Amino acid sequence: MAFLLQRPEIPASAWRRPLGQGWENPYRVRYASNLDDGPWHGAPLGGFGAGCVGRSPRGDFNLWHLDGGNHIFKSLPACQFALYEYAEGETPQAYALCTEKPEDGTLGNWEWYPQGQGTYAALYPRSWFDYRGVFQSEATCEQFSPIWGHNYQETSYPIALFDWTFFNPTDKPLTLSLLVTWQNTLGWFTNAIKSPAVKVRDDGSPVYEYQPRWGDSTGNFNQWIEDHYRVGCLFNRIQLGETVREGEGQMCIASITNPSLEVFYHSRWNPQGDGAEIWDFFSGNGSLPDYQDETPAEPGEQIAGAMAIRFTIKPGRVRKIPVVLAWDLPVTEFAEGVNYYRRYTDFYGRNGQNVWAMARTALKHGDVWREQIQDWQKPILNDPDLADWLKMALFNELYLLTQGGALWTAATETAPVGQFGVCECMDYRWYESLDVRLYGSFGLMTHWPRLDKAVLLDFAKAISQEDLTPRIIGYNQASAVRKAKGATPHDLGAPNEHPWEQTNYTSYQDCNLWKDLGSDFVLQVYRDYRFAGTPDGEFLADCWPAIGDTLAYLKAFDLDNDGIPENSGAPDQTFDDWQLKGVSAYCGGLWIAALEAALAIGRILLREKRLDPGEIEEKMTLYQAWLAQSRAVYHDTLWNGEYYRLDSASGSQVVMADQLCGQFYARLLGLPDVVAPEFTQKALKKIYDTCFLKFADGQFGAANGLLPDGAPENPQATHPLEVWTGINFGLAAFLAQMGFKTEALGLAETVVRQIYENGLQFRTPEAITAVGTFRASHYLRAMAIWALYFQLRR
Repeated sequence: MAFLLQRPEIPASAWRRPLGQGWENPYRVRYASNLDDGPWHGAPLGGFGAGCVGRSPRGDFNLWHLDGGNHIFKSLPACQFALYEYAEGETPQAYALCTEKPEDGTLGNWEWYPQGQGTYAALYPRSWFDYRGVFQSEATCEQFSPIWGHNYQETSYPIALFDWTFFNPTDKPLTLSLLVTWQNTLGWFTNAIKSPAVKVRDDGSPVYEYQPRWGDSTGNFNQWIEDHYRVGCLFNRIQLGETVREGEGQMCIASITNPSLEVFYHSRWNPQGDGAEIWDFFSGNGSLPDYQDETPAEPGEQIAGAMAIRFTIKPGRVRKIPVVLAWDLPVTEFAEGVNYYRRYTDFYGRNGQNVWAMARTALKHGDVWREQIQDWQKPILNDPDLADWLKMALFNELYLLTQGGALWTAATETAPVGQFGVCECMDYRWYESLDVRLYGSFGLMTHWPRLDKAVLLDFAKAISQEDLTPRIIGYNQASAVRKAKGATPHDLGAPNEHPWEQTNYTSYQDCNLWKDLGSDFVLQVYRDYRFAGTPDGEFLADCWPAIGDTLAYLKAFDLDNDGIPENSGAPDQTFDDWQLKGVSAYCGGLWIAALEAALAIGRILLREKRLDPGEIEEKMTLYQAWLAQSRAVYHDTLWNGEYYRLDSASGSQVVMADQLCGQFYARLLGLPDVVAPEFTQKALKKIYDTCFLKFADGQFGAANGLLPDGAPENPQATHPLEVWTGINFGLAAFLAQMGFKTEALGLAETVVRQIYENGLQFRTPEAITAVGTFRASHYLRAMAIWALYFQLRR
């Protein structure tokens, strides 16, 4: 039975679904203008900031995030695997390994794999297709990209590995052939509109025109490569200029050959036809015609390449075949003429001609990369105190670091690991929304701390900048400047402009008026000092001027000079459709925690003799005075005996789920409590009972805000009646922090099951509702599940 040890072991905690099995009633989008691609999403492939592709549990490649920050969801049938099997004296069989035939009628000669005969499993960055019950052999494809924690090189690579394992459980030899086909899509992934118009959607958020050059294959050509024991098809494009532009470069599929394998190829076939030129050969005996043609595609023409690897496997034996998909698209263009090189070009060059070198590296080091991933995940997967649902969600929710429109630029002297960013979501396409990452950045901070600190340094640089360009605010049609000097920006910009240089892309609200962003920034800076690797005093020193600027800016909203900035009565914080007025529990608590964090930072800088001690001491004296005022006001103004009221001036009796976020952060960071522990525990019990148990009988998670009896204050409200996935994971972390571990895990598990049992996997939304709708898929805040893990393991 020793051969069994060679077969892939799929972790017990991986998410599983029968191949091609649909959902009877998947969640549907709440607003028609929001993105809803349906439930067919699988774990993405590709490194951080390198672009990615997605392969669904049906087996089709259907998600294309190869143009930084932009989303295309469309199945390409010619990008596919297929398997041929023959036993002597029997009729051969062959199937394309996808359970859905093309909707457009192409590839009509191909046979498609039956639904439900096998399993899809995912534990990001690895996923598996396990094929059983159709062929006599048993086939498993393990696919992954070289992504693991604290790695800042391979994690950026635009590489996907498909390690195929074939087992013959019969008593006779089986001849198998693995077919890999790929369509040449070079040139498709760039915006054909160089100055895209920006409009305001029905939900008040800005969106820019995006028209990819989908199907524009003119000048594409394919080359068959034989390189010692490596073989593959190289996809190329005639380059029009001297320097490579966005969308230009190379792709390839590659594998190995040796005397026990037969390799066949077809370098130029028509993916828009019936596929007979491939299928007639392959389904007959597992071969291809060995046809090579490097003629560039004419206008309107599509071309694809294919290779087949045929071998015989003896009874009871296992055979492994590696396949690599790689792409070298080195340039990301934002506004016209604003070009950045991707991080992986620091290791492979910037001319767009290095894809074969990547394939060679992957074929050589793939097994080592898998071991690195396994070693990284092992402490969590082997932890007996963690349930499988939590292990699964922890790793799978990291998918967004690849799929969330991720940017990761080449390094510079001022950015030694490059600049990094993930979109808030695919509906709100702007980078690293600071209020959202207050919870949502725990995954990045835990595993790639240098990237998290790089994001915060970009915010620090932006705080002192201003942009006085006027624009219309979507929420109330008022006019406001884009970015006020001293204000902490909401985001670091969008893919159609110049991220990092043009911040505050969102115009739904005037983010210059928000009362949480400055506090969010200070708390994340101190958090990263405490927990993101070795304590880094230089990082604190670099952020200190911005801390002073933003706290002073925020204090200017303290109109009655009681120490706490007041909310204006408009939605001026992360719940940006929810009006708060006066001193609010949410923003006031964050403010007190941020002042404590600023004082702690000041003490560190004084101790390490960084910066001007007189300036630091002067600011600390000021912060201490503000803090004394604030503490005298906060509890007495808002505590009602059971929980902290929403605010001081609206008269609302709503129990807000995230009312004590500031207290959670204060205790997390070892700072003095915002409120005494007995009041924290009372409030948490009330939140758990009201917002979770009394909301739809605890089936969905905690709603953002309900009246004490569980009724809505306003049945037509948006944010109060939504279950925000990231807020729920943050609340679960808070419950665990205060000793309510059973309640914490029960809440988090409820939300995880809603996501993974209702077709929301790998597109986790910001919000779900009790009527089966969602809003804002591919959302950054859901990585807050790592806050729960962080708290459980402290």
